[in-house]
Amino acid sequence: MVVKIGVIKSGNIGTSPVLDLVLDERADRPNIDVRGVSSGAKMNPEQVEEVVPKIMDFEPDFVIFISPNPGAPGPAKARELLSGMDVPALIIGDAPGMGKREEMDEQGLGYIVVLGDPMIGARREFLDPTEMASFNADVIKVLAATGAYRVVQETIDGMIAACEAGNEIELPKVVIDAAKATDAAGFASPYAKAKAMAAYEMAAKVGDIDLKGCFMVKEMEKYVPIVASAHELIATAAKLATEAREIEKANDTVLRKPHGAQGQTLSKTVLVSKPE
Repeated sequence: MVVKIGVIKSGNIGTSPVLDLVLDERADRPNIDVRGVSSGAKMNPEQVEEVVPKIMDFEPDFVIFISPNPGAPGPAKARELLSGMDVPALIIGDAPGMGKREEMDEQGLGYIVVLGDPMIGARREFLDPTEMASFNADVIKVLAATGAYRVVQETIDGMIAACEAGNEIELPKVVIDAAKATDAAGFASPYAKAKAMAAYEMAAKVGDIDLKGCFMVKEMEKYVPIVASAHELIATAAKLATEAREIEKANDTVLRKPHGAQGQTLSKTVLVSKPE
């Protein structure tokens, strides 16, 4: 059976660019077929109302909607639309989604809240396209090296397995904190795990700082240094996450979990070896 997955992207968080890619890292997985629609950088209700229904043209077995702040007007409209559709739906969002978990439960939606996927410093005086791309590159490094992406991937793989088995999909209710992420990463060295945990907590703090700089402080002379400091913090977190992985590489204990020829999850640690 080929499981059909619909992905709707609205706006952007650090998980968005790689969401469909972590499900099929070699582009040869035979048991899934993914289609996506996007509203681009904007996530207003009018864009969401246009793109969300389009995913049903693909007749997916389940749908994933990913955006910043699941409680914002656009994502809230998406949740309303998806809850009325006859298809299982999973919402992936950042820390503000914590306050909407009960609503998502009531709407019959699953969720993954990635606490270490921070808001960007979106002040015009600071954020240009280069800064935006650099920030997202740092976030991607942190979420990859600390294990957060593996939690996302394995959670969705569980939904795929249920579809393949002909079972009803149990909608996930997952919050990815530092402990959950680093457990999934499978660090052999406690020092590597400690560095990764620190990196993830730093990334989560970046969101708090950017929230302050973007919405709470009104004077330009004050908010520009605030958002700049948040971007410096995520850059440092990315370096720390890299250090954690380098420890594992030096010990030849990096846990790799590729998808196999039938889409199953394999595992290995020794670099020059085959996954099983």
